[in-house]
Amino acid sequence: MAHTPERIPVLAMWSAPRCRSTAFARMMTERGDRAVVHEPFSRVVDFGEVEVGGRVARNEQDVLAALRALATERSVFFKDTTDFHYPVLLADETFLSAATHTFIIREPAAAIASHHVLNPDLGRDEIGFAWLYEIFTAVQTATGTTPVVIDSDDLLDRPAETVRAYCEAVGIPFLPDALSWEPGMRSEWQSTNKWHKSTSETSGFTRGKSGGAKAVEADPVLRAYLDYHLPYYEKLRAVALRP
Repeated sequence: MAHTPERIPVLAMWSAPRCRSTAFARMMTERGDRAVVHEPFSRVVDFGEVEVGGRVARNEQDVLAALRALATERSVFFKDTTDFHYPVLLADETFLSAATHTFIIREPAAAIASHHVLNPDLGRDEIGFAWLYEIFTAVQTATGTTPVVIDSDDLLDRPAETVRAYCEAVGIPFLPDALSWEPGMRSEWQSTNKWHKSTSETSGFTRGKSGGAKAVEADPVLRAYLDYHLPYYEKLRAVALRP
């Protein structure tokens, strides 16, 4: 087990795409007790730069530095998605062990169906559960403890109980008022707004229209993707909090 450095007040939530992490981050914004940073790692890969706490980051290294700098000013929450691979993050054992890394999952057939609607050219690795599990195991190795995982189906079925269990597990107060919010498209979502439209129309953790999982299982390509990612989901699901 690696030596645990002094903790930094950064709380991270890692998610494969379409696992309802934006709704969770919207709740964290509603709390108002920390700076909330939207997808800094995926955005720097996708767009070549991202603003983090007033600093412009142009690569993973910059993102890590900006998060550390912001955390000297106030507590930070960021969420990010694993449609990309983050080798610099994975190599930064200090950040892996000093920040608090948490994970959110969703049944993969449903996540793939939702992702495929928005990105019909979806590649296998972009689905993200394998890369999500890689970060999970890297954090587990760096800290010697099992990171917090929540299942977003629990979040929708039992929002108060699931958020309360999450807050207890990461050591922050449970704020029930943050479980509801004003609908609307937030400024930090604008450049990727098609991905956040469903969340922008909600005022809390609610189940939208789903479906498509059967189509994923019937499509040979998507079914192969599902078969590849399902074991990683199942490993994460096995350690998820039971609210």
